[in-house]
Amino acid sequence: MRVVLASASPRRHALLTRLGVAFDVDVSGVDESRPAATDAPGIAAELAELKARAVAARHPGSLVLGGDTLVEVDGRVLGKPATPADALAMLRGLRGRTHRVVTAVVVLDTATGVARGAVATTAVTMREVPDAELAAYVATGEAMDAAGAYAIQGGAAGFVTAVDGDLDTVIGLPTALVRDLLTAAGAALPGSGPAQAL
Repeated sequence: MRVVLASASPRRHALLTRLGVAFDVDVSGVDESRPAATDAPGIAAELAELKARAVAARHPGSLVLGGDTLVEVDGRVLGKPATPADALAMLRGLRGRTHRVVTAVVVLDTATGVARGAVATTAVTMREVPDAELAAYVATGEAMDAAGAYAIQGGAAGFVTAVDGDLDTVIGLPTALVRDLLTAAGAALPGSGPAQAL
């Protein structure tokens, strides 16, 4: 059964490829600014399903995979920053503290309309990163394409002192959950081999 990834994220592409899944890409273009849910897991799950359903009609007989990642700290939910100043403010709010990274994934069977979903959460702790270091990171542009304004597999790796949970969840696609959801939906996946570096 064909798999379609409803995401432009190169990180999700890499993680799904690591699973050995052959897939096409169809970016949803969903408006992420007005979710009905209010907590991070609920918002992420809602947006993941919206993304999958937005492209489902274009791929009959396929499994469409949608995903969404958010950061939560002190009850505040952070998505991608809107501006470099917003990114710097987000990072200042995360440094020296532990926050939650929440990633939801949904696999939608376009033949039946059945959506299977799951949410994974990982705790991440950052050191007290000086303003100058944060500003230099934001200036690279990498912060603008990541929830919470940082990419743990990129230039922000040195900000992180501890990860409690699955690193793939922080990168943007909890591969163990994805494998389970795709298998439950009828996809034939290759046997899991040793993990490859991204």
